[in-house]
Amino acid sequence: MTETTYEPELTGLLIVDPYNDFLSEGGKLYELSRETLESLHVVEHMRQVLAAARSRGMQVFIAPHHRWRESDMHLHWKTMPPVQAGAYKGRVFADGTWGGSFHPDFEPRDGDVVAQEHWMSSGFANTDLDLQLKKHGLRKLIVIGMRANTCIESTLRFAAELGYEVTVIKDAIGSFGHAEMEASLKFNMPAYANALLSTDEVIGRLSLRPVE
Repeated sequence: MTETTYEPELTGLLIVDPYNDFLSEGGKLYELSRETLESLHVVEHMRQVLAAARSRGMQVFIAPHHRWRESDMHLHWKTMPPVQAGAYKGRVFADGTWGGSFHPDFEPRDGDVVAQEHWMSSGFANTDLDLQLKKHGLRKLIVIGMRANTCIESTLRFAAELGYEVTVIKDAIGSFGHAEMEASLKFNMPAYANALLSTDEVIGRLSLRPVE
């Protein structure tokens, strides 16, 4: 297989669930995420990847998780998987709260695309993300954000099914402990990602300019 390339006109940066509840100390899920966030310097690496992508003129996308709202109390759904039930019960990413706001370093700028909120794990399922990517003429993705074995992995799998080339930045994603990270990075993601790179590796590739 040839080495993945990152032409700005074909490649988008996708930031998954960059909420304060995940990424900021005091967030509802931060303590669960602390081990990986701090040991891997995830937030700093996310900043670096974002800056490198912007410097190359890449289109930036955000795939946000559903924000809990008071109206959710009246859903009366007949089925709800455990991961979704936990977020519902904990009122995670509550709309209008600090925890349900994007981390300040990943607030969208003019021209960035914020996809519709995904209800569970995949940034593609029941959202307009695929449409937005296609409308921008993109077929490659660099993925960073949260959480490795749920939303990142589900989004990666769905993207692969849709025909996108996907690179996951393995030290710019976090999870609820290293066991989850290892399972995803060692066993699951290699089956779907075209590349699993470190922040330094992807920045090095993004810094290369094509030969005129």
